[in-house]
Amino acid sequence: MATPTEAAMGEAARAKDPFNYDYESLRLAGLVLAIAMFVLGVLVALSKKFKCKKAEPSPPDPRQPPKTPTPAGSA
Repeated sequence: MATPTEAAMGEAARAKDPFNYDYESLRLAGLVLAIAMFVLGVLVALSKKFKCKKAEPSPPDPRQPPKTPTPAGSA
């Protein structure tokens, strides 16, 4: 059902309106894009080519005093 403003507008006026979108095509394109990005993300996540490198332990901060071992019973 058309709204009163849509009913007053003719087909030619609606075709020239820059804010008249084809929502079915827009939804379909969005769905296809979302599925493609999801599948690509899963493939990258499961791929053995792109591995996360483990971080190397950083050298100790020279400003901090070195840690000393505590006796087993005092902790």
